[in-house]
Amino acid sequence: MYNMLIRPTQEELINFGDPDITIYNAGCFPCNRYTEKMTSTTSVSLNLKTKEVVILGTQYAGEMKKALFSFMHYLMPQKGILSLHSCCNISYDKNNVCLFFGLSGTGKTTLSADSNRKLIGDDEHCWDDNGVFNIEGGCYAKVIDLNPDSVKEIYNAIRFGALFENTILDDYTRKVNFKDDSITKNIRLSYPINFIDNAEIPCITNKHPNNIILLTCDAFGVLPLVSKLTPEQTVYHFINGYTSKVAGTEQGINEPVATFSACYGEAFLVLHPMVYAKMLKEKILKHDVNCWLVNTGWVGGGYGVGKRCDINITREIINTIHDGSLAHKTYTQFPLFDLNVPIDYILPRDTWTDKDLYNKSLNNLFLSFQNNYKKYQ
Repeated sequence: MYNMLIRPTQEELINFGDPDITIYNAGCFPCNRYTEKMTSTTSVSLNLKTKEVVILGTQYAGEMKKALFSFMHYLMPQKGILSLHSCCNISYDKNNVCLFFGLSGTGKTTLSADSNRKLIGDDEHCWDDNGVFNIEGGCYAKVIDLNPDSVKEIYNAIRFGALFENTILDDYTRKVNFKDDSITKNIRLSYPINFIDNAEIPCITNKHPNNIILLTCDAFGVLPLVSKLTPEQTVYHFINGYTSKVAGTEQGINEPVATFSACYGEAFLVLHPMVYAKMLKEKILKHDVNCWLVNTGWVGGGYGVGKRCDINITREIINTIHDGSLAHKTYTQFPLFDLNVPIDYILPRDTWTDKDLYNKSLNNLFLSFQNNYKKYQ
């Protein structure tokens, strides 16, 4: 947490007083699974009144930061501030701000770490009347199969003071083996945000977002690589929070599974998802924000047939969003979802050999979206 939180100044430490929130983390000491409402020996309990957190039966460090995030989801909307599970970066001239949403494994952390832009934060932000600010003071990147060529900003953050979690060291070189998932595929690296060379310090901007990018890793290979969204479509996809769980995102997941998580962070929400969605739509309309759905998943077929979109292609797409050129393209309509796809981008159906199977897969996914959205209407 020393890496992850905003570090107080010496003056703030002297005048610290009582903590706003207290975390009691017992690590692997289990909870009593026979206690009412307990379903396992692991529990993370929050008391919103006393502002206390009790963590039992898990050594996953991410539970602490997410517990604090849950409190922010409770406290911030009461002040008219929108709390968001998102990344944020800004152009070097500080005139172009972008928010990235996406569940684990969609590339949110990787794509927001851009050498051509300054990083405000990689996971938790708030959007108020003045702009966007980071809740945290550090990053918690997933680093399985870390490639220094494609994510050099994260790789360069590996230095004294960075903390690895669930990693294996090479017996001879004592270097981290990023391909060894014998403990878990959820290999993490925690580091202060100032370890990112192009971080914006302090992690705040008085500008409102120009673009919002909703990231999804569609392992079924049916969604287009990029689509422009209306404010209403943005709310729809924000509420659904769709991606596919693939190997490396959760324990026991070795094959892709479609999943939905409201507001791209349902586990951390305290209020009804529509509360956050309504606030988001109001801000999108007020500040005339361009919104996009970007698919970092499979092309040319679903998982096992096609292949995952190259990260460099996704970066090129995002660059055209940042520079404004994609917003001025001519668009064609994508079936069922009514998405606006740039006309010079090939449609997913055209990359499939079996067109009937594509139509069936697309229809199944659309029905899953509709059924999930009904829960929140």
